[in-house]
Amino acid sequence: MRTGRARAQGPVPAWRYSVGMLGLAIPINTIRVSTLLFYVDLLGLDVRAYGAVMVVYAVLDAVDSPVLGHLSDGTRTRWGRRRPWLVVGAVVLTAGLVGFFWTPPALDGAGLVLWFTFFALLCEAADSTYAANYHALLPELFPEEHPRAGANSLRQVFQLVAFAVALAATPVLTTSVFGSEDSTEGFRTTALLYAALALVVLLFMALNVREDPDHAPEEQAPFLASAAVILRNPHFWLVGLATACYLVPLAFVLAGIQLYVKYTLGLPVASSLWLLGSSIVIAALLLPPWTALVRRRGAPFAWRLAFAFLAGGFVPFFLADSLPAAVAGLGVVAVGWSGLLATNDLIQARVVDDDVRRHGQHREGLYLAAFGFFSRLTGATAGLGLGSLGVLFGYYSGADPGPDPGLAFRVAVSVYPFAIAVLGVVLSLVIRVPEAGVDPAAEPSPETRLGVVRPPT
Repeated sequence: MRTGRARAQGPVPAWRYSVGMLGLAIPINTIRVSTLLFYVDLLGLDVRAYGAVMVVYAVLDAVDSPVLGHLSDGTRTRWGRRRPWLVVGAVVLTAGLVGFFWTPPALDGAGLVLWFTFFALLCEAADSTYAANYHALLPELFPEEHPRAGANSLRQVFQLVAFAVALAATPVLTTSVFGSEDSTEGFRTTALLYAALALVVLLFMALNVREDPDHAPEEQAPFLASAAVILRNPHFWLVGLATACYLVPLAFVLAGIQLYVKYTLGLPVASSLWLLGSSIVIAALLLPPWTALVRRRGAPFAWRLAFAFLAGGFVPFFLADSLPAAVAGLGVVAVGWSGLLATNDLIQARVVDDDVRRHGQHREGLYLAAFGFFSRLTGATAGLGLGSLGVLFGYYSGADPGPDPGLAFRVAVSVYPFAIAVLGVVLSLVIRVPEAGVDPAAEPSPETRLGVVRPPT
């Protein structure tokens, strides 16, 4: 039953929507890139415990993201479907970021594991809440692929700015400006600064963008019926697996890059600024050309080409034995990363468009949250892969790094990612991507509106 309807509004300026990615990407990527250094290397958390928690993290995400997306699709308030969820997610995510890095003094053993587990899962749930609603707005606010490509490209620019803040600046702020290589004090101050910035941006987006009320049908398909439609759609599984093959390699790089710099290259952790910063600059500069390619040749063509660059870049990155060589190798990876930033969300949006054409239900929240399951596989896969470093190379923590931690992290940030990216290349070539856009003249039957499945051709 409706409790109210959001007022209709004119075209939404792309920047108002896209800026939300800045606030969303800062907290979660700060956590992802700094967890190994902060908890494992500095506080002494066993890397096997880290791997186990990340598997739990991914399982919880697999469950909560689709449920949150469906609840959002069915929410009826005077402020719209998405806004209440966006506000709650913003507050909890930024508070969780502070708690994650404000560990009590002398915390160790089981207490450290519990603290890490609680705040990692809290941040996961809050990130899922905001992300499910934020991403659902893209195909709804920008129904045609050309303006959608522009809005997506702009939000990826904001994401790259967030990467520069969270990934490249963090090692400098935490180990040189606010702290030192061997202390955790810098992480506390940095977390407070990032949380304040992210909260302002997240709330600005939530309070200044309102979805189209016509996308909230009077009668919503039941959760299980909608889930059945999604799970029986081969496009969902193939595009979802390809998405994982793009994000998992990057997750390995982000999680292990600081220890790769420390152990493999034998340089101060702050030197990762040059490695990450150069990659972010390359990705940002190439977003306009990739977007132009999408408009000229279509998203599927650019998507496949980007996968080829992503996989190919890990070969020179594996061979690198100095910082300049590592910058060059990771720079090729960044070319592919930029292309996938410009295209992957457009491929997912095409699958959502196809669902609307077939069934007449605007369930963007549930559909894109279900895609989020594959995105969240990054944590579990990277956690298992990094956990295997103990078995294969004897690296368990900073206090017990094993005989060759340099080789361990060379493998972690190049060999594992290469194998997964190659699978992504293969998948991108065999997938028949649906057309973009929704035909407003198409009027599905009442049965399809309520979720009766018609298999895609």
